[in-house]
Amino acid sequence: MAAILQSYLVAAAAVFGYMTVWYVIALVRKRNDLADTAWGLGFIMIGVLAVLAQDPISSRLSLVGVLVLAWGVRLAMHVYSRNRGKAEDYRYAQWRKDWGKWFLIRTYLQVFLLQGLFMLLIAASIVVVGADGGGPLGWLDALGVAVWLLGFVFESVGDAQLKAFVSDPTSRGKILDTGLWRYTRHPNYFGEVTQWWGVWLIALSAPHGWVAVVSPLTITLLLLFVSGVPMLEKKMAENPGWAEYAAKTSVFVPLPPKKG
Repeated sequence: MAAILQSYLVAAAAVFGYMTVWYVIALVRKRNDLADTAWGLGFIMIGVLAVLAQDPISSRLSLVGVLVLAWGVRLAMHVYSRNRGKAEDYRYAQWRKDWGKWFLIRTYLQVFLLQGLFMLLIAASIVVVGADGGGPLGWLDALGVAVWLLGFVFESVGDAQLKAFVSDPTSRGKILDTGLWRYTRHPNYFGEVTQWWGVWLIALSAPHGWVAVVSPLTITLLLLFVSGVPMLEKKMAENPGWAEYAAKTSVFVPLPPKKG
């Protein structure tokens, strides 16, 4: 457990510096939605630190590192591509107006440092495996990879379907209710959560791996009840056809559409 605490101290110091740098960049660029691009890359940084600290590098850390790298790179590229050439994301633009004279300090504390705190909690599986990768890979690791792959497909395909829908001029004023969006109103969020549960299953075989359950629990609660689903559904509720779509489509876990 001491090794985990030591790894967390190193990760915390790195994340503090990392998010502070991104805060300065965001001020210069006048785009606080850069925090979303920084999100995925931050986990890669934590993974790199874990790899550098472990000698020899365990097969379990190598596996977790590959999965986190694939997730983080894809997400960062997707977010950057989505925001490039557009106005600042509506959430951050609204906070810019609401916070007034307290904008600078609240942005640093409530956007960048708070996001850094969540990053540390969600990265628990990486930190635990980085402290001690444990023995050889086994069936639990295979199960974790399978769960992660399911989540990766849902998040990447869901994002791709949404991007194609939004870029189609004929879709304006309509609700995306085809593809994965026919079975869940948030396939990308479902995929995100599922991937972290998969990584935790892999971490379970490492010493004290159970403590890393804080990782999938944090991202699940965050997306379901705080920053993900509630904020997006509040915005989407203004669109015609949303009520009908919401009535027949599962909010999170993919399920067959309700009839009637």
